[in-house]
Amino acid sequence: MKVAIIFGSKSDTEVMRGAAKCLREFNIPFEAHVLSAHRVPEKLTEVLKKLEEEGCEAIIAGAGLAAHLPGVIASKTIIPVIGVPINAAINGVDSLYSIVQMPKSIPVATVGINNSYNGGMMAVQMLSVKYPEIKDKLKEYRKNMKENFIKENEAGVEL
Repeated sequence: MKVAIIFGSKSDTEVMRGAAKCLREFNIPFEAHVLSAHRVPEKLTEVLKKLEEEGCEAIIAGAGLAAHLPGVIASKTIIPVIGVPINAAINGVDSLYSIVQMPKSIPVATVGINNSYNGGMMAVQMLSVKYPEIKDKLKEYRKNMKENFIKENEAGVEL
């Protein structure tokens, strides 16, 4: 079981750390790559082939500006792709539209702008269908999340 985190520029590293943080919380092995759909398409194809051979089960792909990377990845593999739009221009809305508006039959699951943590969480949920130990951790995570929310807010809020 493995997840790949791929993003188009080193400048996206900080945004994509959230995905790594989430996967680490669930002890899910992953590897990360900086690859550009436009600048190194041959290298991207090579890495995707390697990921398929190694049994990668999900790819979290972050992209800004033209934001083609998640869609290009989805066109080259049947591994599920989770797109993370990155705020590089126009408050990230341009990236969001580029990732979410995929043509029929080449989907990219898409999370919120700069929300790579949710990209990781989507991968966790996908893997929980197959791996009981991840499902159990996810159930415990959600239980703790709810309990913590109630504790933090039960006294009400002062406005």
